[in-house]
Amino acid sequence: MVLLAPGMLFAQEQPQQQAVSDSLLQEATLEKIVQYALDHQPMVKQAQADQEIVEATIDGKLADWFPQINFVYNYQHNVDLPVSVIDGRAIQLGVDNTSSLQFTATQTLFNRDVLLASRTANKVRIQAEQQLGATKIDVVVNVSKAFYDVLATTQQIKIGQEDIIRLERSLKDAQAQYSAGVVDKTDYKRAQIQLTNGKATLKANQEALKYKLDYLRAMMGYPPNGTLNIQYDTLAMEGEIAMDTVQALSYSQHIDYKLLFTQRELQKANLKYAWWAFLPTLNAFGAYIANYQNNEFNELYAQRFPNSYFGATLTLPIFQGGKRNARIREQRWTLKKLDWNMVNLENNLTTEYSRALASYKSSLSTYLALKENVVLAEEVYSVIQLQYRSGIRPYLDVTIAETDLRSVRINYFNALYQVLAAKIDVQRALGQINY
Repeated sequence: MVLLAPGMLFAQEQPQQQAVSDSLLQEATLEKIVQYALDHQPMVKQAQADQEIVEATIDGKLADWFPQINFVYNYQHNVDLPVSVIDGRAIQLGVDNTSSLQFTATQTLFNRDVLLASRTANKVRIQAEQQLGATKIDVVVNVSKAFYDVLATTQQIKIGQEDIIRLERSLKDAQAQYSAGVVDKTDYKRAQIQLTNGKATLKANQEALKYKLDYLRAMMGYPPNGTLNIQYDTLAMEGEIAMDTVQALSYSQHIDYKLLFTQRELQKANLKYAWWAFLPTLNAFGAYIANYQNNEFNELYAQRFPNSYFGATLTLPIFQGGKRNARIREQRWTLKKLDWNMVNLENNLTTEYSRALASYKSSLSTYLALKENVVLAEEVYSVIQLQYRSGIRPYLDVTIAETDLRSVRINYFNALYQVLAAKIDVQRALGQINY
């Protein structure tokens, strides 16, 4: 198990370390980082909020199936009573004060809007859940790749630090042989140049690591200034690179296909909704009204005059200028468009899987070749270094061997993390990353 020292993560340490918050990770392994991202990433939180909004919207739509009951209170004082002329005489009608208590209720018996809501509620819920799952998958993929990118840069820093130690030792050897008159100053100058370049590369990688850690924090939803002690096991990662490369691609397992399929099912419901425009709307209603009338306000509620009724309303649309037929055609063509979208998606998923699998196989082949080259490069460097100290080899050979060793080691670790990142792409293309 390798641990990134805090000094590698931050250029400057705070003079006083504060207690670690519960929201920070004590050990930032890949599994814990991914889980942290799923719990804290703003995009995941937004998708969860969207899911709750969808659920509330569904509840609001389905509520129209229940009776809608209302209460209305009314009071009216007549300053001038209305007058009617009866048999040539002007007669005032009514009383000075009137009041009413009204209880009304309506019940939807058939309405295409609430029927659509009830028929599609489960599919809309599934769509919201799938959208949340798609967001989580993207977060997991992005966080994992950012994690491997941090590890690659970390290894470059580690290799650079080890190279500087070797280069400083080579510089001392070259300087000693130059002082002894064994070689000219060319070897000494070359060693100095290599050491300077090595330090510059190390500094560049250390600065790059700061950015990549900030990017990883952003992908996780981690506090910007929170300590992130990355932990990883190279041997364990090497054991995870293998995967079955002859798996058959199943479109129905991919989250993008699931989302489009659900959208198509909802579009079928929209087409039915357009057909339902020819059907009538039926509502039942009823009311109870308690009326109060009296010229004296104090006696207004002394006697009640009730009134009640119930009934039904049937609305049948007869002619709308061809609007309903146009709407049906619109929804039918939208459904056909989604059918072609599914065909296009299947082609794209096939291409995505082929590309991801090719990248994985290529990275795996490179990784296996470089793994053997690391051992060979270390042996070559050790032999040439000894031969140089013995005066058998020129320093140019040491420089070449050192450059080869550094390049092979850096490429080896880059290849390891590239294989793991490519494996994630293959798993996503196969629909094997699900949340």
